[in-house]
Amino acid sequence: MMTVTTAADLARALDQQLASANLTERLRIVAGLDGRAVFTTSLGIEDQVITAAIGLAGLPIDVFTLETGRLFKETVDLIAETEERFGIAIKRFYPKQDDIDAYASKYGLNGFYESVEARHACCHVRKLVPLAEALSGARFWITGLRRSQSGNRAATPFAEYDAERGLIKVNPLADWSLDDINTYVEAESVPTNPLHKRGYPSIGCEPCTRAIKPGEPERAGRWWWENDEKRECGLHVPEAATSLVPTPA
Repeated sequence: MMTVTTAADLARALDQQLASANLTERLRIVAGLDGRAVFTTSLGIEDQVITAAIGLAGLPIDVFTLETGRLFKETVDLIAETEERFGIAIKRFYPKQDDIDAYASKYGLNGFYESVEARHACCHVRKLVPLAEALSGARFWITGLRRSQSGNRAATPFAEYDAERGLIKVNPLADWSLDDINTYVEAESVPTNPLHKRGYPSIGCEPCTRAIKPGEPERAGRWWWENDEKRECGLHVPEAATSLVPTPA
């Protein structure tokens, strides 16, 4: 029985409790706590594992995805396939057209290739704004972050307090390896994005994702034209550029 006084205390206690549980138990623990639990899926292989665990166990966790408008066709097609396979509804959240138009007016539709500032602004419009809408009213935010995905995620805890968003972030796959992921996928016949077999271990928006080369880290194909080894979109690592969204003149 966890006795806590603040959300930060609960996150610390939850982090310790989840460490000794398996994936389904971790999700069941979170689903059993007071407050709405939501899971954001990118339809990547680790997120497919979490979706499978939620669906197979029939857990009361809301599942949603950020349909940025620039996803691979293979990713979009996988949404319906996953819903049918596990009998769940995956809610889509979209960017606002006014924000897209304002971005294009300032940077150009594909201006993200020209500067880090422009790329951060695009991620803000297409991901962070819809994410804020999707997380509205949630107490727990479940993600597919793993420590082995990149050096920037090596210290990922099982649970942590997200002060910026005022909720508890839960990472039930934090200690899983890619081999663990593949073993679960095979055992449960989890549908996955066909791009994974074409050299895309991490899949985002089509213009910003390439296949990786042998020996490269899992996330090397994301925003590959940038030199910063810690590059992120701001969903999981706060970006200074999240305030760069242009406003219509």
